[in-house]
Amino acid sequence: MNEPTATQISQDPMYAPYFSDCLGALDGTHIEMYIPLESQPRYQNRKGTLSQNVLAVCNFDMRFVYVLAGWEGSAHDSRVLTDATASKGFTTPAGKYWLGK
Repeated sequence: MNEPTATQISQDPMYAPYFSDCLGALDGTHIEMYIPLESQPRYQNRKGTLSQNVLAVCNFDMRFVYVLAGWEGSAHDSRVLTDATASKGFTTPAGKYWLGK
């Protein structure tokens, strides 16, 4: 993930001053699922449906550079991101950042 800044950012005077250190974007999404009754409580999200929380990270070429799936729907996005950075190999080079929703 130590890629150079995308050319559509670095060569555009409208964006370069603001996004020159940005690598892309990240966000969490919930994917509905069906699981056995005994496992359902922890996969119930805040809307009451069963889902798994998935973290997806894309670069400016709209390519996925990292995906972490499998977290319970009840897990908050910040918890999933913390796990990704602490023990699942997601890194951000010093001085760089990701846009997040």
